[in-house]
Amino acid sequence: MIRVVPPAHLRTLAQIDGREVSVMVEGPVTQAAILDALEATYPMLRGTIRDRATHKRRPFVRFFVGEDDISHSPPDEPLPASVAAGTEPFYVIGAMAGG
Repeated sequence: MIRVVPPAHLRTLAQIDGREVSVMVEGPVTQAAILDALEATYPMLRGTIRDRATHKRRPFVRFFVGEDDISHSPPDEPLPASVAAGTEPFYVIGAMAGG
C-alpha cells in the first residue's frame, strides 16, 4: 500500500479522517499511478490535483517525497523504493505565491 498525505482542504473535500490515506497501485509506483489510484478511490478529487483532460499537475500543487520536491519530475518516472514499500509517504502540497 502506498501512503499519500493530501492537503487539509482536499482531505475535507474527500471526507478523509486522519492525515494520510493508503492506496493500492498496480505496476510501477509513479506520480501518475498514485494519482490515478487516489482519484479512483476518491472520485471527488478528480480535477483538483491535476487537470481532468490533460492530467497535468495544477499550478500551485507540489509533490514531495521526504524533503525532495518531485513536482517537475516526469509523471511516469518510478518513485523511490521507500514510497513503493510504504515506509515513506507521497505528499501532495498546496503551494502559495505572493510576497
